[in-house]
Amino acid sequence: MKANIVLTGIMGAGKTTVGKALAEILSDYDFIDADDVIVEKSGLTIPEIFAKYSEEYFRYLETSVLRELSEKEGLVIALGGGAFENPENRKNLKQGGRVIYLKGTPEELFNRIKSDTNRPLLQCDNPQEKLADLLEQREPNYLQADIVIDTDGKDVEDIAQEIAELLK
Repeated sequence: MKANIVLTGIMGAGKTTVGKALAEILSDYDFIDADDVIVEKSGLTIPEIFAKYSEEYFRYLETSVLRELSEKEGLVIALGGGAFENPENRKNLKQGGRVIYLKGTPEELFNRIKSDTNRPLLQCDNPQEKLADLLEQREPNYLQADIVIDTDGKDVEDIAQEIAELLK
């Protein structure tokens, strides 16, 4: 059995970008972005799900998708930033693989995503402060990951290579 590799962290941590690079290095793994699966299954973008239904409904869909993915093997899975908040998700993902927290400072993370308008939780007056608050709130759960990787000042390939080495 090939355990999954699960990337968690707040928005801007690089989960999708690093995940794709990691799956290229570990050529017998397939990359999957959990948010893309939710969009595909629902037929709606994430901002549309939030607006039309609610964040709570989005989290319900997310848990359903993650339950399915955690039963598979040989995947590099990029999670949405809030996915690891749910105890059921944490349990399922840790049972099905190795969870890696991509850690960054709020300043660096915000610089990576400040021009991205596809972030419903940052549609507010002070998105940088909101991001810092979210990170502070979520970090205790992120730190339950099996491995923590500091991403500040590193490029995608270096982060992916560091993960590949740690998983050998």
